[in-house]
Formats: sequence, structure tokens, C-alpha cells
Amino acid sequence: MRAEHADAPSAPPVAGGPGRGLFVTFEGGDGVGKTTQAALLEEWLTQQGRTVVRTREPGGTEVGVLIRDIVLHHRGEVSPRAEALLYAADRAHHIDTLVRPALARGEIVIQDRYLDSSVAYQGAGRVLGSDEVRRLSLWATQGLLPDVTVLLDLDPAAARTRLDADDKPFDRLEAEKEHFHARVRDEFLSLAAAEPVRYLVLDAARPPAELAAAVRGRVEPLLA
Repeated sequence: MRAEHADAPSAPPVAGGPGRGLFVTFEGGDGVGKTTQAALLEEWLTQQGRTVVRTREPGGTEVGVLIRDIVLHHRGEVSPRAEALLYAADRAHHIDTLVRPALARGEIVIQDRYLDSSVAYQGAGRVLGSDEVRRLSLWATQGLLPDVTVLLDLDPAAARTRLDADDKPFDRLEAEKEHFHARVRDEFLSLAAAEPVRYLVLDAARPPAELAAAVRGRVEPLLA
């Protein structure tokens, strides 16, 4: 069973059977390839006959879709503290209604962004304080932490080039200045350094197939 919040890292769990699901999250700045790698991991696990729930934050539930529209696409100003609270509200509902039930059924949850994104984007990017934002998310989720967090690390300038190539309008966070994204990246790396048991840090500039193989290598030993 996945670890709840604790100061010291615990041994990796083993998935399989009721109450022994596996919780894998993908983190990193905008444009690093999280969605691609989450899809590739889902495909591999499904081919093995595993039951997989792939989701995202914000927006993994009907309530979350509404919150996602506010925090990412609202044209007016959203104060930083209100933004952090909106993300926490989405997270509380998402974990309670979708993630925990799936894990209790023994399923594998693959999630694009979780509480580490709030710590990086609102705690460091918005300068609200990483510890405060982390405590808020831990309260919202009753302390649930992933079994594995894959951090796809990429220089923000390179990530911006990828986003430009997509030829889509930037959302509120993607549109932030370079120094904002630099703070976000630094915070992600600090989080990974503080929890090496949970985190797998990969250079997102590597070919997608190489990254997918590295992710599979980390996840496979945790499967029963």
C-alpha cells in the first residue's frame, strides 16, 4: 500500500490485490512530455492485463473540470492564495472520489500532476511558501503520497520552444515569465532531492522511448 505522509521515506510497496493498488504521478514543468509518458506507461500496463486509471490534476473529475477552467483559463486575475486553494479543492475531491477508490480496488493510478506541482507552482512560483502549500495539500488529501513520482526535468527555455511548436494559446501558468518557470524547476529538483525513494528524475530531453523504458524499469519491481 502506498505511503501516507511521513518525514522519513519508506520502502517501496508492492501492487496487486484489494487495497494494494499503485499510485504513480508524473511531474515537471509545462512542455516536458508528462502526458506522453503517462500514456506510454498506461499502454504498457494495459498490455500486461493490468487495470489502469489514468487521470490528471486539475480536471480529473466533473468538479475538477470546472476548477481547471478557472485556474488555467480565466481571463481575469486570480489571487495567488485563491489559486492555491482552488487547486487544493480540486485535489481533495479528486483523491476522495476517484483515486482512493481505485487504489482500494487494487488498480494502478497514473496521474498527470499532484501535490508536488502545487508546491512548485504556487509555493515557489507564486512565492506563497512551499511548506505552507504542501501542508494544505496534505490536509486536503489526508496525507496521501504517490508510490512513485516521475520528474521529467527540462530547461524552461527548451520547454517553451516545445510549447511554441504546438501552436496553441498558452494557459495562465504557461504564460508566466521565465523567472517564474525557473523557480518552479528549482523547486521540483529540491523536492526530488529530499525524497529520493519516491522520485525518479529523468532528463526530458532524452528520446521518448528511452524515457518510457526508464519509467517501466522503476515501476515493474513494484508490480506483484
